[in-house]
Amino acid sequence: MRFLGYAVANVFETLLRLLPFPCRTGLIKIGKPQKDSPVFLTCNYHLTVQRVKRALKGMDAYLLIANSRGINVWCAAAGGHLTNHEVISVLKTSGIEGLVGHRQVILPQLAATGVELKIIKEKTGWRIIWGPVYAKDIPVFMQNKMKAGRMEREVKFPFIQRLEVAISWAFSLSLLAGIIAAIFFPRVFVPLILFIWGLSLATFIFYPLYGSWLSSGKGSLTFSLLVWGVILLALVLYSHLSSGISWRFLIRWGIISFVFVFITTLDLKGGSPLLAGGFEELKVTIDEDKCRGAAFCETVCPRNCYDVNRKKHKAILPRAERCVLCGACIIQCPFDALYFKNPEGEVILPGTMRKYKQNLLGKRVMKTGNNR
Repeated sequence: MRFLGYAVANVFETLLRLLPFPCRTGLIKIGKPQKDSPVFLTCNYHLTVQRVKRALKGMDAYLLIANSRGINVWCAAAGGHLTNHEVISVLKTSGIEGLVGHRQVILPQLAATGVELKIIKEKTGWRIIWGPVYAKDIPVFMQNKMKAGRMEREVKFPFIQRLEVAISWAFSLSLLAGIIAAIFFPRVFVPLILFIWGLSLATFIFYPLYGSWLSSGKGSLTFSLLVWGVILLALVLYSHLSSGISWRFLIRWGIISFVFVFITTLDLKGGSPLLAGGFEELKVTIDEDKCRGAAFCETVCPRNCYDVNRKKHKAILPRAERCVLCGACIIQCPFDALYFKNPEGEVILPGTMRKYKQNLLGKRVMKTGNNR
């Protein structure tokens, strides 16, 4: 029955993943936790909680659920919904302080865009340990004595996540478009639904074929126009090979394809965890005079952009082109050695990032994968 409930939640909440799904906040006991059992913390997005509980199966642990307004970890932290306040609140009100003899709480690494390690320590005495990006890697994290390796710290966009995003887009769009078509244009209902699902699935499943092109700084608008151009050519070819295809048919489907191509593809940079979301002009800059090589940046970067020279106590950015501008490194650096800078030399200071989070740049709105 538990597996059936888990499966139903995965299907239902994947179909409607563009909407928040809040669950109760507070404390959950996993197994038979004791005074020395680990304490995990995640958001109150229902599907995330289900996946974390599944990953913790067989362990004895405490799981704290912080209020993120029913939004997943990365989106909530970047958008200012999972912050220091929510973490402090659940630590203070859940009763966890009386259940354990230590003061270590494991947070998902993707919360580093909104939760400051230093502030939590100062306000509560609890020390944050950054866990893996994905819930499924928690067992490996625990086997490695609560250390996330390079692979467990990196955000990916594998086939199953792309399929989930494609399905969520297709279902939401086809539901809305299907209602309108059924009322006003019943003759196009079936082909319209098939077109929306085909477009959504193709867009995200074939992401590896064009993702590097978008990450190189090419605009989503250009990509959308290219996709629409291909569809127009296909329509013209179809009309040429078929008899009885009118200009009215071509114009109608040209307009329909234009609308749904742009809806589906224009926000690809917000939908993919591997792209910078349309602010590629900003670059992370290291102030070498301030850097002490503390490696916080290396620990929280979801794209493994950093290396730290332990001998020189300096961080470097050998993979800067992978940066998605999440700001986690800037927010967590204890020496304020990192900041955003644009080509005109204007600087976004660490204090500004800590205050506004990624709202300053544009919120992530997609919920990709089983990130905690």
